[in-house]
Amino acid sequence: MSLVPQIEARLRQALTPTELVLRDDSALHAGHAGAREGGHYHALIVSERFRDLPRVARHRLVYDALAELMQQGIHALAIDARVPDER
Repeated sequence: MSLVPQIEARLRQALTPTELVLRDDSALHAGHAGAREGGHYHALIVSERFRDLPRVARHRLVYDALAELMQQGIHALAIDARVPDER
C-alpha cells in the first residue's frame, strides 16, 4: 500500500511547498531485505521554509513532518529539498 497521499498531506501541512513531487519507488526494491519493513519513496520539495538552512537541517524538517510514518511504513526516503530560486 502506497503512503503517497499521507506523505503529501503531512509535507504540505508542515512545509507549505510551492512544489511537491512524490514518487513511490517501492516496486524497484522488491526482494530487497528492507522492502518488508516499508516502502521506498523519493520527494522533491520546494519551500521557503528551507531558506538559509543547510541540507541537514532541511532534511530534519522533512523527517520531523513524517516522524510517525517513518515508524509505520517508510523504509527509505530520498529527499531533494530546495528553495524556489534553486530550481
